[in-house]
Amino acid sequence: MSSPFSTKTKNVVVYLEREEKLMGTFVFLIFIIAMVIVVINSCIRIVPQARADVVERLGAYQETWETGVHFKTPFIDRVAKKVDLKEQAVDFAPQPVITKDNVTMQIDTVVFYQITDPKMFCYGVTNPIMAIENLTATTLRNIIGDLELDQTLTSRETINTKMRASLDEATDPWGIKVNRVELKNIIPPQAIREAMEKQMKAERERREVILRAEGEKKSAVLVAEGKKESAILDAEAEKQAAILKAEAQKEATIREAEGQAEAIMKVQKANADGIRFLKKAEADEAVLTMKSLEAFAKAADGRATKIIIPSDIQGIAGLTKAVTEIAKSDDSYSNVSAEEIIPEEF
Repeated sequence: MSSPFSTKTKNVVVYLEREEKLMGTFVFLIFIIAMVIVVINSCIRIVPQARADVVERLGAYQETWETGVHFKTPFIDRVAKKVDLKEQAVDFAPQPVITKDNVTMQIDTVVFYQITDPKMFCYGVTNPIMAIENLTATTLRNIIGDLELDQTLTSRETINTKMRASLDEATDPWGIKVNRVELKNIIPPQAIREAMEKQMKAERERREVILRAEGEKKSAVLVAEGKKESAILDAEAEKQAAILKAEAQKEATIREAEGQAEAIMKVQKANADGIRFLKKAEADEAVLTMKSLEAFAKAADGRATKIIIPSDIQGIAGLTKAVTEIAKSDDSYSNVSAEEIIPEEF
């Protein structure tokens, strides 16, 4: 017969075993749930913008994931390569090239490319960047080999265009598009650089001499033209002055002639008015004789030594009196005799 102590011990052991089984089951469930979460998380992929993922299934190409959310089959699918689709630039080290005239130069290039086919980029060539570098070097040597040194230094755009076309065609099977190729530096040998510097210095000096001579020539031409213009202006000024002087003399002569003509006209008009007045007054013989004597007095007021007296003057006494009055008014007639004044018929 068992004791009560042993019975209690047995119950405790059974209880502990049951709890242990429950704990193990709980831990296993937690492990399973965690594994499921990890697997689900690893199977969900989000591809960002301007990127593509190349997916393989059991080692073979399956598909290319583009931008968006994708689900990967667990354990059999894997992302083989993540490809950047943005344009990229790679700078290659200087390459020695030989020109047509046997001059060795160092030329480094910059290639701008973009991946257009992620599958071909992954499986077309082992190392795409190294392949592009080697292809760039060989293409550059082929192009420069057909050009001389001067052509190489002045034909950058032509070389860039030929290289881009050649590289783009060669890299097309690799899923790469070459957008641009630029020659970064063209470094000729030291002796060539020194010769070029001397040549450029001589050319600059020659241009300086030419420009200075042209400047002196233009200056002399401008001075001569200035003197010519000054002489022309002086001649024009003298011409205008002579013309204005002649016009002034002409105008003065015309004005003087007009003044004299106007004076004569006024005198004649006054005489005509006097005659008309005498006619209107119906002057008699005495008045006419008096007017004749007045005219005789005016005529005698001169330097004439002989005076002709009209024969119709009546009265020798009146005539002698008039002559006496005239002689008194002017001493210049004191030497004139009465015989020279009086006509013989008197």
